Amino acid sequence: MADVAILGTGRMGSAMARRVAAAGHRVRVWNRTLSSAQALVDSQTHGELVLATTPSAAVTDADVVLTMLADGDVTTSLLLSEAVLSALPTHCLVIDLGTSGVAAATRLGRRLTEAGHRFVDAPVSGSVPAVTAGTLLVMASGRPDDVIAARGILESFAAEVLRVGDVGAGQAMKLAVNLVVHDLNAALAEALVLAERSGVTRTEAYDVLERSVVGAPFVHYKRPAFLDPQTPIAMSLELVAKDLRLITEQGRTTGAALPVTEETLQRVQGAVDAGWGSRDMADLSRIQSAGDPRE
Repeated sequence: MADVAILGTGRMGSAMARRVAAAGHRVRVWNRTLSSAQALVDSQTHGELVLATTPSAAVTDADVVLTMLADGDVTTSLLLSEAVLSALPTHCLVIDLGTSGVAAATRLGRRLTEAGHRFVDAPVSGSVPAVTAGTLLVMASGRPDDVIAARGILESFAAEVLRVGDVGAGQAMKLAVNLVVHDLNAALAEALVLAERSGVTRTEAYDVLERSVVGAPFVHYKRPAFLDPQTPIAMSLELVAKDLRLITEQGRTTGAALPVTEETLQRVQGAVDAGWGSRDMADLSRIQSAGDPRE
């Protein structure tokens, strides 16, 4: 069994920590808000979870470091800080599971390799229920032997670990997946508004959409959020806007025209600017029912 450090114990990071500890690995957790990490440790019933009060304490003597942080800037500033770099054991395997962006992954891969460590860029597709069930998809990129080494930990919470290329390719693929997710979310929001204003109830409309040709897994698992505004938040509109900025920036970098996604970003950013940033992504439909947030 491995000594694993997990940096970032939000909803996803906490769920991953529980699965890794339950698989028999020794896990140290750290979060910028220590009370979050402490609550995780206190609630764990299976496996070994220990609180670390600093990132450097978490990674000391770790075989593997997992990061699940808010964005690429936070991840790079933390992992490439002098305190963390000096505490990482030689040849430590660092795995970034967040949506950090291609530029951040490339920088992390270069700097960590130069410092004598291994790096796998491994964003995921799926939400907290998928982590809990062990059914996540991991889009891993890095040296083939590093991805193979990462599987032993990643399979604690993932059903599939697909290598998609060298460092940065995982982030590019995650942005492509999220492009579909966020554009589909916006399309669902518009479809529900159209149906409701045409006299069809939201529940009846969702019943049809879910059973139709557009009934993708996303449509199924977001049903509670689209129908009940009290459903716990899975992904905030603020984080959706962050993803969409990364996606459109990657489009401009590569010369890929993304007109639909550019429009989705404008709508989501309008919702964030209107004060809806902390609300779930499904609430885009409720905002559009009230009127265009850009007006």
